[in-house]
Amino acid sequence: MPDSALEQHEIDYRARQVRLGTWIGVGVILIGAVRVRLDWHGGPWIVAAILVAALGQAGLAMLPWQRYIQAPWLPRALVGWWLANLVLLLGFTAYDTAALAIYPAGVMLILASTAALADKGSVIGLGTLSIAGYLALVITRDRPVGPTLAALTVSLMLGVTWFCAQTASNRSRMDRARRRAENKIEALLEASSDAVLAIRGDGLGVTYASPSVRTVLGYDTAFVTSELLSDITHPDYLPVSQEWWQRVIGGGPGYTARTESRVRRADGAWIWAEVIGTNRTTEAPLFATVISIRDITGRKELEEELTRQAFADSLTGMPNRALFRDRLEHAIARNRRGGGRITLFLVDLDDFKLVNDSLGHTAGDQLIATTALRLHQQLRAADTLARLGGDEFAILVEDITEIEAMDLAERLLAAIRRPLRLGNREVVCSASIGVATAKAGDGDDGPDPGELLRNADLAMYAAKGAGRDRYALFDPAMYAGIMREAEDRAELERALAHDEFLVHYQPIVDLPTSRLIGVEALVRWEHPVHGLVGPNTFIPLAESTGLIVPLGRWVLRQACEQLAAWCEQFPAAAGIRVNVNLSARQFQHEGLVEEVAGILAETGVDPHQIVLEITESLLMQDTDSTIETLGRLKALGVRLAIDDFGTGYSSLSYLKRFPVDILKIDRSFVDGIDTERGDATLAEAVVQLGRALQLQTVAEGIETAEQWSTLQDLGCEFGQGYLFARPGAADEISSILGDARVPQS
Repeated sequence: MPDSALEQHEIDYRARQVRLGTWIGVGVILIGAVRVRLDWHGGPWIVAAILVAALGQAGLAMLPWQRYIQAPWLPRALVGWWLANLVLLLGFTAYDTAALAIYPAGVMLILASTAALADKGSVIGLGTLSIAGYLALVITRDRPVGPTLAALTVSLMLGVTWFCAQTASNRSRMDRARRRAENKIEALLEASSDAVLAIRGDGLGVTYASPSVRTVLGYDTAFVTSELLSDITHPDYLPVSQEWWQRVIGGGPGYTARTESRVRRADGAWIWAEVIGTNRTTEAPLFATVISIRDITGRKELEEELTRQAFADSLTGMPNRALFRDRLEHAIARNRRGGGRITLFLVDLDDFKLVNDSLGHTAGDQLIATTALRLHQQLRAADTLARLGGDEFAILVEDITEIEAMDLAERLLAAIRRPLRLGNREVVCSASIGVATAKAGDGDDGPDPGELLRNADLAMYAAKGAGRDRYALFDPAMYAGIMREAEDRAELERALAHDEFLVHYQPIVDLPTSRLIGVEALVRWEHPVHGLVGPNTFIPLAESTGLIVPLGRWVLRQACEQLAAWCEQFPAAAGIRVNVNLSARQFQHEGLVEEVAGILAETGVDPHQIVLEITESLLMQDTDSTIETLGRLKALGVRLAIDDFGTGYSSLSYLKRFPVDILKIDRSFVDGIDTERGDATLAEAVVQLGRALQLQTVAEGIETAEQWSTLQDLGCEFGQGYLFARPGAADEISSILGDARVPQS
């Protein structure tokens, strides 16, 4: 196959010119035969010989010149052929004196044929020989030619020679310009990222293939055929490609269609190809369908990688939440048709944050990856394991019974529980697993994916609440509990919005004298239906939902405003203090210090009269941050107390670092202080520790005179409890502020 359509066009042109020159020669020979027969009265054998020569010349015209036209020997052969024709013409004219008049015409035909195929030099050479031959004929004639006629004839032959030489020269320049343009186009096409082909409308022949075919497909253009294109198309994509081809052909002139396919290169590698076809079967000179083939393997690989990242977890390579949700929906659809059973496991590692905080995120990632591998080893090939995020995994299992689900949950827990070395430490982890099951027919349209995930999530939290390192099966009562919690939260929010809370105050007294030295502010809920509700009913919910932050802020403001009112009304109130509890969520709230400072400034109370109580267990969480927050609160002028002291795990070294003023002995030690030797010993230890650290001690929950007496003997300074007074409204405290003494109950 020629390298380009332009080159093919040139071959066809040159072949036609050769044939044309040959047929001209045949015509001249036949004219000579007629003259021999009619004017020479030559015999039939001479005429027959001339006719044989004409047939031989005609045979040359029938040769497949497209095949030989680029042969290196052809230019020399053509020059020899033209020269032979010139010699025959010269000989014929020399023999036939009357033929001198047709000699210039024959020479012109030869020169015209030469100008169409040979270079300028060949034309001039043949023209010079023909003029020399003519002059020789003129000189040797018996009847000389007139000088004027001879001069005119030579001039005419010189003009024809010059014209044909210029024609040959111009054609050569045009051929060179065309070749340069063609080479430029071919170079651009070769550098193109698209392989361009022209295929006949019947699909049975490739009429053009761009040089870039070598780059894109690795094949030489001479070997690109329609059969090859079918052979290198992946069998899976062959029907699609054939349907696409029929669509392009049937779409009419100018119709364009695009498809993607898998194509095998010459080196055997499979690539992704984008194929665009345009119907040009009615447009000359193409009369073909033009297709471009582009290698899009890199783009497809990038798309696959982006898809993998979009639907796979980057750490474990497992399906992520989006892909798991999709597989869950498909599983539900399958089981809806087949009446199967779907079981969903949600696995959440216990105390994963401690691993990250203590060993670093690299160790945390190693733990996640190892856990994923261990979970995968317990599953069947058809099961789906996904990482939903953080330390939470989801497992989708189809067609297992409840007993089998419980057995699998136990195996998963045992696999996670195996010791694991992280860095230079051996770690034992546990997990909480929630199990939810759905069967086809549970609802009109089958189970809902979101509902199934929610059920497994509720079961998982139930497992955590039951002590962790265990699994729990979903029970509808769990959902009812969640609904109740949501309703309670909404009711709690409404109570905050409608000022349904109030503050009661429990006196704190000087144990030796029973003199009132302060009060503890305790929140109550005046429920519109249930009446006065104690804190144990709603404080845990407020803590878990975060509503404890605005509620605690409201209590602090109420206590400070009440203290300001007492100080203005009773001179003795200037010496009392008001204790306000800070919950864990409040203490961790970022704006706590600023809020306390703002309330103190707004109410105008003496900060030294405000005591903020923090539990001992809270102080041991992130001690460095805790010490910083305590220091900022202390800088405001408030006093700090450790509530429920003795129930936590604070060491003496930490206690020395905390800027606290008061230790409050937990009521669990006070309850048995007069009957249990151990409780009395612990209470005495706390009192002695307070003295050593120069801290005040307050005993909580004093209910009997014996407890009061024992605490005085131990040296405890202050106390509170039902023996002195129950928590009451602000008016009750106002009634005893006159002498600042609290009568015994």
